[in-house]
Amino acid sequence: MPLIRWLISKTLQTFLGSAHARRSRAVAQQREDGTFEGASATEARNFEDRYAAAVRLLRTRIDQEFPDAYYARLSSGRNSSYDYGQDRALAIDTMSIAIALALRNGATVQQAANAGAASIALR
Repeated sequence: MPLIRWLISKTLQTFLGSAHARRSRAVAQQREDGTFEGASATEARNFEDRYAAAVRLLRTRIDQEFPDAYYARLSSGRNSSYDYGQDRALAIDTMSIAIALALRNGATVQQAANAGAASIALR
C-alpha cells in the first residue's frame, strides 16, 4: 500500500510539477521580453503616471518659490548670491513624499498635488 501511494504521488508530482515549471519559464521569458502584464505591473505604471501628473501640476509653482541656481541669478526679485539648491532639494523631497502617500491612500491627482503643495507651504 505505501508503495502505491508513493508511486501515485510521484506521478502527480511529475505531471503537475512540469506544468508549473513550464508556466514559470513562460512568465520569466515574457518578463525578459518586456511583454508580461501582471496586476502589479499595471498598478505600478498607473501610480507612476498619476505621480508624474501631480508633479507636473506643481512644477511652475515650485520653480517660482524655489528657483534653481540659473533662474535665481536671472530673477530681479531674488538674492543672486544665495544658493537655493539645498532649499529646493529639501522641498522636492518633502513634496514627493506627500504626493506618494496621498496617491497610495487613494487620492486623485489634484488632491495629491494639493497635498504636495501643502507639505512645503506653496502659495
